[in-house]
Amino acid sequence: MIGSAVTRREDARFLRGLGRYTDSTAPADALHVLFLRSPHAHARIGRIDLARAQAAQGIVAILTGADATADSVGHLPAISEIKDAEGRRHREPHHPPMPADKARHVGDIVAMLVGTSLNACRDAAELIEVAWDELPAIVTAEQAMAPGAALVHDDVPGNLMCRWGKGDPAATDAAFARAAHVARLAIRSPRQIAHYMETRAVWSRWDASSDLVTVTLSSQGVQIPHRLLCERVLGWPKEKLRLVTEDVGGGFGPKYPLYAEQTLIAWATRRLKRGLRWASERGEHALCDSHARDLSAEGELALDAEGRFIGLRVRALANYGAYVSMFAPTIPTTGLAKVISGLYRVPAIHLDFHCVFSNTVPVDAIRGAGKPEALFLLERLVDLAAEETDRSPIELRRLNLLRPSDMPYAAASGYTYDAADCPRLFETALATADVADFTARRAASEARGLRRGLGLSCHLHGTGGIADENAEIEIAPDRIVARVGTQSQGQGHETVFAQVLAGALGVPLDRIEVRQGDSLSIPRGGGTGGSSSTIISGTTLKRAADVAIERGRDVAAERLEAAPADIVFRDGRYEVVGTDRRVGLMELATTRPFGGDAVFAERIDSFPTGVMVCEVEIDPATGAVRVDRFVAASDAGIVVNPMLLAGQIQGGAVHGLGNALLEAAIYDQDTGQLLSGTLMDYALPRADDAPPIDVVTIATPSPNNSLGFKGVGELPTNGAPAALGNAVMDALRPLGVRHIDMPLTPHRIWKALQR
Repeated sequence: MIGSAVTRREDARFLRGLGRYTDSTAPADALHVLFLRSPHAHARIGRIDLARAQAAQGIVAILTGADATADSVGHLPAISEIKDAEGRRHREPHHPPMPADKARHVGDIVAMLVGTSLNACRDAAELIEVAWDELPAIVTAEQAMAPGAALVHDDVPGNLMCRWGKGDPAATDAAFARAAHVARLAIRSPRQIAHYMETRAVWSRWDASSDLVTVTLSSQGVQIPHRLLCERVLGWPKEKLRLVTEDVGGGFGPKYPLYAEQTLIAWATRRLKRGLRWASERGEHALCDSHARDLSAEGELALDAEGRFIGLRVRALANYGAYVSMFAPTIPTTGLAKVISGLYRVPAIHLDFHCVFSNTVPVDAIRGAGKPEALFLLERLVDLAAEETDRSPIELRRLNLLRPSDMPYAAASGYTYDAADCPRLFETALATADVADFTARRAASEARGLRRGLGLSCHLHGTGGIADENAEIEIAPDRIVARVGTQSQGQGHETVFAQVLAGALGVPLDRIEVRQGDSLSIPRGGGTGGSSSTIISGTTLKRAADVAIERGRDVAAERLEAAPADIVFRDGRYEVVGTDRRVGLMELATTRPFGGDAVFAERIDSFPTGVMVCEVEIDPATGAVRVDRFVAASDAGIVVNPMLLAGQIQGGAVHGLGNALLEAAIYDQDTGQLLSGTLMDYALPRADDAPPIDVVTIATPSPNNSLGFKGVGELPTNGAPAALGNAVMDALRPLGVRHIDMPLTPHRIWKALQR
């Protein structure tokens, strides 16, 4: 079944409106929750007068940070870390779910209202009086680093979370000293918000007989939040809290972290002994779900006289927002480092980051997680180097591409690329894009008064995530049940994992049921992130299937009255060698049920690669960009389902194009107010913004896992902004435009042309 373009099994229920999304499954008797949020980016919280609100009709309780502190509700922790040159861990100031002393960004929770209806909570919220002592707001990384800047956290001098670096500075300096040419570029990668279709939601219930709190939430995996809540935040025994996730309408990274809302609802459920429910409104989503990107970087690419890359430097300011979110430390830092050399030989690299706090929403992973901005910087540098040395961008890339003989390649940034055929991928992309006829297409555009440009990006992704997997399968007479610790948010796990098992066990696909998202029945798992679910759960399910086959051998020997050594398993059946005596796998379970289990025991890391070719037309009178042609050539190793792979590439490419063309979370730099907090202000790509995307693949198996898988979900998002940016600049270069930062809006392009 691996390699078959099977239609997604889960779509049948989604298309019929039978999906089980969090807010639509909440019990009717659950009390409603509304969070009162800070209207200020930075302010001390004085007296909170609740008297009138508590007396309002329909209000059951109002809780504040003082109540949470009294119940010892703890700090929301980060679970990744970075260290400075002296080996000191990043600074991680206290992050309370509901602060009692100071609000540090607009949207920080000040009070939690619980009532019989949402409207009752809204009315009561207007009666709460908070004595605010407003403080200066820090919005940008540059403001945070300025001498005498206000401190976001009193115990973090200079707002510096960490001074982080990677690579060999001495070797890099030596490379630049002998360089024949150095290309330089400064970029500002804008802050972005993941507007998934289903906003975050939580509901809960309390079982009086067992004192069990069950929390159902929209998430990217329940096991990590369960462990953190019990061990580090609430201090509860694990058997007293159950987390459940059913269907999820998009995740993209921001549904991975542990948030204040789910923490407070779990806590308040036990405190009030009542079931609760909350669903984020779209405007609220922009103020409380993690943001991403927000990086200012300067890059330098050194070339020798023949045009070979010999060194790369990157200096950057990374804005982490008000707190250290769960995976945030490694997102702009090691996330960038994994891919900063692209698909090229770059023998010397040095990265130098200042990571700072500000009075903005905390950042964390969004599809790509530090890599789209890294590759935008690198690929723009390559195009600038080609222009400045009078070389073709295509030929300069050909000269510097990694070869199959280089694999595995130890990049100077400290990561080893497992397997790739970059020249074959590159030539496949160029041929599919019909680059040879681009000149004619450009002339046709110019005849209509338009500027046409062609842009390339050579990109990759480093898979990551939490490989804490213990997959289990049960063989029953009527079905096979598989339990995994990853969590689908639309990727098609139910189909892909069933395909892996169907192939391993020789049973029909429709007899396999995949379960996920329950900390009680699946106590171990790392959730889904880092484009690694197929590697983690796919390989572990295959090993669990092998275990089940071996365990079934003894049952088959008993059933067929033969020695286990004489039993072979083939095409879904156990057979006695040399006879016609056989029994099917599921039929055997009528004798007695059996199964298999396995823990993840392979390597999570892989490096899928891609080459994108983008063509745009620009109207110089208005600055409007139309993406006319787009080719995405990808190498994701062994592919389980080509149809789902194509969907991931198309969706990821559109995500990246939206980032490059439209999206930016804008704060007022004086007040810290989010100016793009609704979909009236924050532009997302629509159908007419997305071109037909020509997907082509090659397969170089990864040697790091037994099935040769690589991740793919984030790969196209990593490469699309760079391809688009290079295409726009190629169109505008004859008009004297050297560079424009994302998002490449018509207004920005028009202004650049006026200059």
